Amino acid sequence: MKQHKKGLIIWLGIVTVLLVLTFVVGSPGEHGDVQAAMRDAVLHDMNRISLFGLKEVNPALISAMTVSAILLIAALLIRILVIPRFSYVPGRFQLALETVVSTLDGMALIKEPGRISFVGAYVFAAGVYIFCGTLFELFGFQAVTTAGHSIALPAPLSDVNAAICMGCMSYLAILGGGIRHAGMHGFKATLKEFSLPISMSFRLFGALLSGLLVTELVYHYAALSYVLPVIVGIMFTLLHALVQAYVLTMLVGMYYHEVTEKPESKPQKAK
Repeated sequence: MKQHKKGLIIWLGIVTVLLVLTFVVGSPGEHGDVQAAMRDAVLHDMNRISLFGLKEVNPALISAMTVSAILLIAALLIRILVIPRFSYVPGRFQLALETVVSTLDGMALIKEPGRISFVGAYVFAAGVYIFCGTLFELFGFQAVTTAGHSIALPAPLSDVNAAICMGCMSYLAILGGGIRHAGMHGFKATLKEFSLPISMSFRLFGALLSGLLVTELVYHYAALSYVLPVIVGIMFTLLHALVQAYVLTMLVGMYYHEVTEKPESKPQKAK
């Protein structure tokens, strides 16, 4: 206990010295325009990246392609090398994987095996993509813009286009399940929730963008640019990764359950 207290005191002392030196020495140079940086974080209209020399795209597209490739390769390796070795007495990785799959399947709220085969797979894929895509920005992968300077690749869903795509895909998955299992009733029930893709999209985009903007704001002020950005960045990223993956998968499962429920036939009145 004494060693932990001593280490904490040393750490706090170092942080205090750094903050004092920051105010004494001042900023070593220009940090750029905060409004321009925040605008680019939203619109991605300044820092563009060349895609194979054919077209200029925003960095979030490169992030989305990278995350998708990583997940596909990981899924292929797990299917070929790991799953055939599963046993009745699970190891640590098998237990972790089965826990994640069963948890996300449970979020689907579907009890019939025929229906959970589709929505369970979609919920698992969407949840893993949101979680891994949000954590992607923590690694600080660099890319060179068309202007010649290096930038860190953002989370894929920090781009509004990616968030809208995820929301529309979730809505189409719900719509397809409703038509397949409940026919015209499921179709009508899904159309009633016409605002669902908008709410899903902007919930994802707004949550991830808020963390990005707060981190950008902290980085652009010299008095806050020591230690605090690391804590704020990790805190917002982990929180959004967990919360947004949970919220979207739960919403998809809940609405899928509602629209695939067939209407109960009314009992006929006795003559």
